[in-house]
Formats: sequence, C-alpha cells, structure tokens
Amino acid sequence: MTPGPSIPQRIGDPDEIDYSMPIEDDLGELSRDRILVRSMTENDLPVLIKIDRRTTGHDRTPYYEHKVAEAMHETGVRVSLVAEIDGRPVGFIMARVDFGEFGRTEPEAVMDTIGVDPDCGGKGVGHALISQLLANLATLRVERVRTVVEWNDFRLLSFLDRCGFSPSQRIAFRREIGDA
Repeated sequence: MTPGPSIPQRIGDPDEIDYSMPIEDDLGELSRDRILVRSMTENDLPVLIKIDRRTTGHDRTPYYEHKVAEAMHETGVRVSLVAEIDGRPVGFIMARVDFGEFGRTEPEAVMDTIGVDPDCGGKGVGHALISQLLANLATLRVERVRTVVEWNDFRLLSFLDRCGFSPSQRIAFRREIGDA
C-alpha cells in the first residue's frame, strides 16, 4: 500500500497546504466579466437571424420568429441572453426553464439554440453566454440544463464538453408517421 500524504506537524512544514495564498485560475478572467451579456429582447430578432444565417448557411427565420415569441410571451421565466462587444450583438443563447415533464418534477433548463457571429469566434463569446446562463439558472435554483446536439456536430460537441456538459442518461426515441 502506498503511503498517503504526510500530515504536517507544525506551521511552515513543507507538507502544509497554504489555502490563503492566491492561486492562478485555470480559466483566467471569467469571460462573462469581459463581454457584456444581457437579456434578449424582441428587437434582437433580426440580429439572431443574421448570425444564424452566417453560421449555418440557412435562412431559419420562421424558427427564430417562433422561438423569440415563445421566449418573450409564452414562458414564465425569461433566460435567453444576447452577448455584445462594443455595443453590437455578437452572440445569443436561447433557453427556457422546464419544471417537469414525463412525470418528473425537477427544475431543469432546456438550451434550444446558441449562436456566435463567425467574426467573433475564439473571443470567449460562447463561454460568456454559457457562464451567464448557468449563473442565472443557479439563482433560480434550477438543478441542470440539457440540450440536444446532432451526433456529428463535432465543433458544438467539443465546445459543450469544454463547458462541462456530458452525455445524459436519457435516450431520445422517434418514429416516422408516414409508413405505419
């Protein structure tokens, strides 16, 4: 059996851990402290559509019109956010709080969409959005956040992994209706 760390016998012992000393944070300065993150408004819709179009190459205007209307008018708790650099929106995250489904009554958030202007990639915008979302959800006593990702969207999977997301124990099922 390998012996564990020795217990310091007195102050100043080399084995003593000094918890009062400042340590370097691996993540450095919090990205949400460097990038303004604010609540989403209906006026943000054109920018969301533009960022999504630049990111995906598709026009998903009806999807965003529906999601923004849902976020602004149909949910009791607004948690969708927009990130700005120099007063210009450069990213967004759309989420909602779900207080239960399928017989479960646990507060959980669902992250529907995240987007960052391609010109701002690598500047911490996505991390700032996730960080602020998690801080807001913690204040609401939401216990977890979940999302769905295409299995082959490796960039998004890698980003979510770096943000602390991991596969869940749930399995999603689907069935085509047409060929019954």
